[in-house]
Amino acid sequence: MAVHVIRVPDLGEGIAEVELVVWHVAVGDAIVEDQGLADVMTDKASVEIPSPVAGKVLALGGEVGQMLAVGSELIRIEVEDAAGATTKTTAAPTPIPPSPPASMPQIRRSSVGHRRRKATFSS
Repeated sequence: MAVHVIRVPDLGEGIAEVELVVWHVAVGDAIVEDQGLADVMTDKASVEIPSPVAGKVLALGGEVGQMLAVGSELIRIEVEDAAGATTKTTAAPTPIPPSPPASMPQIRRSSVGHRRRKATFSS
């Protein structure tokens, strides 16, 4: 058996901690992949943290209402490992930053038919 550790994800720029709102699991519960583990809240959003693995809950990383730092341990899950017992630490899913926009093609304007005018001011 291996232990899979899920850490509090980085939910956005500048977010250093989250509030643990509710646990959807308890120690000893058997869970399946993608099952909701807990709801956490920032000043901008409330997010459900899903399990990336199936297994048995070994430990919870905090109490409801507690503030948890980004990157701190959220939950430990015992998983079956065919290769032997190892410890695997995974951060919960993090938002993917948007990719930079593709460069815009350069537009060339023909100088034909376009004239620059000098500004004149009267006093």
